[in-house]
Amino acid sequence: MNILGIESSCDETAASVIKDGREILSNVVSSQIDIHTLYGGVVPEIASRAHTEAISGVVSEALKPVGGMENIDVVAVTNAPGLIGALLVGVSFAKGLAFSSGKPLIPVHHIRGHVAAAYLAHPELKPPFIALIASGGHSHIVFVEDYTKYRILGRTRDDAAGESFDKAARVIGLGYPGGAKIDSLAKSGDPYAIEFPKVYFKDAPYDFSFSGVKTAVINYAHNAEQAGRELNKADVAASFSRAVCSVLTEKATAAVNDLAESLGAGKRLVVAGGVSANSVLRSYLARSAEKNGFALYLPPLSLCGDNAAMIASQGYYEYLSGNIADESLNAYATKSIEE
Repeated sequence: MNILGIESSCDETAASVIKDGREILSNVVSSQIDIHTLYGGVVPEIASRAHTEAISGVVSEALKPVGGMENIDVVAVTNAPGLIGALLVGVSFAKGLAFSSGKPLIPVHHIRGHVAAAYLAHPELKPPFIALIASGGHSHIVFVEDYTKYRILGRTRDDAAGESFDKAARVIGLGYPGGAKIDSLAKSGDPYAIEFPKVYFKDAPYDFSFSGVKTAVINYAHNAEQAGRELNKADVAASFSRAVCSVLTEKATAAVNDLAESLGAGKRLVVAGGVSANSVLRSYLARSAEKNGFALYLPPLSLCGDNAAMIASQGYYEYLSGNIADESLNAYATKSIEE
């Protein structure tokens, strides 16, 4: 079965064809980074217009390897969560394409899609397992009981990890996109130069909070400016990365150690989302997996960011579970991964 996936939840217009949820036949991504760099972040209205301009060409390019829509069985599209205008571009296009060609239309939750990237990278992987999801808008630890059945074990109470990376990068003058720039600069810095705060909750050991560390970076940079001290950006980047990535690693590891056996998930951790590309996080998780004896499933860098291959993969399993939409399908800026 060939599934066409369409993704437009933020600033990438993407389309992909996946066979049986596991094999990538095409994967096309049109990035808007150059546009939004001018403004220091994603401008929703501009993103929507750019999606409108790009989507037809991106989908046409993705269909070439399979010979067109006649060889597509299902159309899957991200319909939540994300920038509402951007989502509506993809949903509207997918609805028109599906109903004009007589193909089933499958709505896909964007964060479920990020988890499904692991199915493409690791064909042997099957639920149940525990997953750490760290992206620009979400930081979750979830129990993936089945392909379409999720339970949240922990979540951020304020900023997501990726959002805090972008804001910290902006404060120290690195610009947008911040995550990749901080990761690169951190390689030349001292991760122990500055002790930025880490937050833990006694009543919710798997929950996150990153607003405090973000504020600490802002205060540190402002204090240096007021005192006339030159800011060592590399040390700030490295110390900030250590604070965020160590917390992500510690809490995900605790969830596996504490809950995997009782949940029947096996000692396995799947990592997903844009922050999974961070080299510090990947290194910390690899060391923790070796120390604690759990299997670690990381996506390749090409599948860490937003793409349509992951949407098509999850769309396959949503289709098998009967999650088929009609012409009333809408887009939603927020939606729980559990729904």
